[in-house]
Amino acid sequence: MAKKKIKVTQIASPIGKPKIQRETLIGLGLNKLNRTRELEDTPSIRGMIKKVSHLVKVEE
Repeated sequence: MAKKKIKVTQIASPIGKPKIQRETLIGLGLNKLNRTRELEDTPSIRGMIKKVSHLVKVEE
C-alpha cells in the first residue's frame, strides 16, 4: 500500500517572520518562492505545515 503524498508549495516570503517559521520552511525543503515538494502525509509534516500555513499552499 502506497503512502499518501501531499504537495506543498511556498507562496510567501518568510522575511519579517519569526526565525522558527523560516527554519520550519527549510525543514519542509522549501526556501524559495514557488518551490514545490511532494511529502509523505504524516502527523509531523501536517504540524509543520500548520505552523507556516500562511506561507504555503497544500494540495492533497
